[in-house]
Parts: sequence; structure tokens; C-alpha cells
Amino acid sequence: MSDVLSLRRQGKLHDEWLLERVDTVLPAIMEREGIDCWVLIAREYNEDPVVKTMLPATWITARRRTILVFTDFGRERAAVARYDVGTAFPGVWDPDQEPDQWTCLANYLAAKAPQRIAINRSERFALADGLSATEHDALLAVLPDSLLSRIVHSDALAIGWLETRSAAERAAYPDVCARAHGILRRALSGAVITPDETTTAEVEWWLRQEVDRLGYRTWFQPTASVQRRNGAGRDDFASHPGDDVIRRGDLVHIDFGIEYLGLHTDQQQHAYVLRQGETEAPLGLARGMEAGNDLQDIVMALFATGISGNELLRRALAAARRDGLDPMIYSHPIGLHGHGAGPTIGLWDQQDGVTGSGDYPVWPNTAYSIELSVGVGVPEWDDQKVRIMLEEDALFDGEEIVFLDGRQRELWLI
Repeated sequence: MSDVLSLRRQGKLHDEWLLERVDTVLPAIMEREGIDCWVLIAREYNEDPVVKTMLPATWITARRRTILVFTDFGRERAAVARYDVGTAFPGVWDPDQEPDQWTCLANYLAAKAPQRIAINRSERFALADGLSATEHDALLAVLPDSLLSRIVHSDALAIGWLETRSAAERAAYPDVCARAHGILRRALSGAVITPDETTTAEVEWWLRQEVDRLGYRTWFQPTASVQRRNGAGRDDFASHPGDDVIRRGDLVHIDFGIEYLGLHTDQQQHAYVLRQGETEAPLGLARGMEAGNDLQDIVMALFATGISGNELLRRALAAARRDGLDPMIYSHPIGLHGHGAGPTIGLWDQQDGVTGSGDYPVWPNTAYSIELSVGVGVPEWDDQKVRIMLEEDALFDGEEIVFLDGRQRELWLI
């Protein structure tokens, strides 16, 4: 694994990947959805989530009002701005010729004569709902009736752009996941955890500090928790676990993710803290890991282009229960965001399906966190129920889904 790239090199890659994405990914999505024009509008510090993914590396935020326009099914693109927005969007607004930016936009669209003009308004997906009320009203006020009748809301266009990984991103993603795995593996070891001394909060903040030291970013607060004999169960994820001293005989769980090169990871693994004289974990816990792997296999075997998140959830739960498992499935897309754009495959408290985002289909070249858990009785703990909670990142190419950097098959030992 190579060193972390300098920020300058990361910025260069960002801009190269952005050009690749607008040249290849976006036209294919616009053709697929039958939309020949897309208008994105955002103001500084109130950026549309989609606009943020289209800004050059040197633009930390949008500037003033940023208007990006795709026409001819994405084959033409422009910024209705007084300057270019990076190399991807040439500026087409000359205030000396037309002082009003909105009028310039209306004239530009009239000249292009699009048939369907997509804007980012959505009830189902927050990531596709980035056009603010003020900008929406201003847009509608300036467009002539001939263009107003062509305005459409397209969740699938925004979500398709965000969820689809380009060739360069697909090539880089395994390395990003491997980097996160390396940090997680150290956290679940004696290098970080001293039995009967280290607390779960100390592990969480070690993860935050280590990510910062290495030059990555954290997109959520890591969670470390324990399950132990005669301890509380983990069927309810509504609250953050307490700050516990990690004891010998504990099953330790960590939920952790990083962001690097614009790509996010989300991983959950377990370690067992050996008691004095023990050389391996109790067999019941080891078999719980096997059951968790079995559930991963069931979920991943059902991935297919066009299947909805809700249908995948329904089939996976049915198959797992037929195999005698006690499953809970709450997998999600991942990519430019941690809880990314695409189909929701269950929530821990919505195992009957998720209205809206769960109805969205699976598409090729999309990434997912296969997040789930199984309840198992542990004979060595008087048949106490323990929940094995696993999460690993995977890529679906349209035919099969594979883990980007493998998965945990056995409990780590501390």
C-alpha cells in the first residue's frame, strides 16, 4: 500500500476523475433516463449535494450563485457564470452583454431548445433534493411558458450520477478499503486495546486521531461496543453504546469508515478478548461469525440488475430464515457519500422494506456496504443471545457483486 497522496496530487486526481465522469458516466445516465437537459443551481455555503460533486478541487464551495447546465443528453455542458467552473464547465455569461444571470440562463436554454429539463427536487432522496426553495422560485419566474412545461423532477438522474462508479474509481476503491481495513485491524488488537484498562470511548477517539494523523477523513463518529456474558443485548441500535472498560472475555465490535480520494468506506468487525489461559474464542462465538458470513453470502447472491432494494431484502430475509438464521439486514449504497445514493436494502428498524428509497433498483457499477447482523445463542454463555454485526464494502458490476478488499471470516483475538 502506497503512502497517502499529497493534497495537490489528490486534487489533480479529483479533476481528472471529474472529467472522466462527466464525459462517460453522465451522458449514459441521461440517455438511460431520457432527459436531454439538466440544470443545477446552488449558492455559496448552501450547495446542492450533486453540485458539490461537480466542483473542481480548488473550489471548496460554490461561488456566489453557481449554475451548471448539461444539454444534448450531457454531451454539452456549461456554467452560467462569469468564469469557467474548472475545466469541465466553460463559463457562458458575460455581464457586460446581459447583466442578469437568470436572464442569461433563460436565453441559453431557449437557444438549446431542450425537450425535458431536469431539476433537483425529490421527496424520496435527500441527495436529489438539493435545489433550494429560493432558487427554485427564481428559476420558474424567469423561464417562458414554453420551457416551464418541460421542467421535470428526476430522482434517477441525480441518484444515477452519484451512485455510478467510473472506471478510475472502480480501480482505486479496493485500495481505499484496504487502508480502512488496516486501521480497523489495529484498533481491534493489543496495540490499541489493553484488557481491563482501555475503554470503548478511548478506542473510538484513537480511530479519529489515527485517521487524522494518516491524512484521511472521518465521515462519522466510530462506534466501539462490547457484548459479554450476562451483559445487555444489541437488538436496538437507537442509542450510542456506553463508555465501557473492555474486559477479558468480551466480544468487541467496531463500526468505522473513512473518506479518501472522494470515496467512502463503512466497515464493521469483531474481536474476542481472551481470558487468562484461553487460546481461542468460545466455539459459540466462532460459529456466530460463520452465521454472519452465511448471511452475507445470501444477500450478495441475490444482487441483480433491476431488482429493488425492498425485493432484495424480502428474498434475503426469507432465504436466511429458511436456513435457520436469525437475520437483520440494513445494507446501503456507498461511494461519494457514506450512506450513499441508490437503493436502501432494509433499515434495522424497517425489516419489512423502506418506502421510497427501497423501491429504487440496483444498477451496474455501483458500490454497497453489505451491513447486517445475525442473532446467535452462545452455549458457553448459557445460551445467551449475541448479535454478530458485520459490514463490508462491495462492488456490483452488473453480473456479480464482490467484496472490494475481502471480509472478516474469523474473530480477531486480543
